[in-house]
Amino acid sequence: MTRKERSSTAALLAAVIMLAVEVRGAADPRMLRGDTQVSCVRKIIVSLADCRLALVEGDRVVKIYHTAVGAPKSPSPIGTYQIANRIPNPTYYTPGKVIPPGPANPLGTRWLGLSLQGYGIHGTNQPKSIGKAASHGCIRMRNRDIEELFSLVRAGDEVAILSDATEELSRIFSENAGRVPTAPASALVLAQAERN
Repeated sequence: MTRKERSSTAALLAAVIMLAVEVRGAADPRMLRGDTQVSCVRKIIVSLADCRLALVEGDRVVKIYHTAVGAPKSPSPIGTYQIANRIPNPTYYTPGKVIPPGPANPLGTRWLGLSLQGYGIHGTNQPKSIGKAASHGCIRMRNRDIEELFSLVRAGDEVAILSDATEELSRIFSENAGRVPTAPASALVLAQAERN
């Protein structure tokens, strides 16, 4: 292979990587480093009853966050979805109003859009709503928490939103859940989400 051919091949490979990164919605560090090993599948489990969200990777609870969930008149959608897009510093659009990124933006500093249009996991400019059924159906998080979660997930990751308090959810959201394998609980919780 000539030097020119190697240069063209490298440029083509770089373009393919950048396209893949763009399609996925975020840079996958494994891709940029050239790693070939695939990490465990990540899932987000939201318990509406507990107003909490768990990030699960493989059989392990990575982190638990407190959230606000949909108010009774605008409930969060129950079911299994995927992260469709990831937007840092989102702009808020509603009929007759556009709020750019900044302290007045009700979406906070990050948006994780779900495969159900109009719904997502996002930050907030109302941190006192966390722990309550107070949103218009989305899952709200403190800005520092959504920024951390945003860095840990990617487009395509699964999101299960569950309404019923169960023993399995209790195990996932227990105080020491990050140190305890939760494989059976994860499987049962996701099965419940598929039934809803």
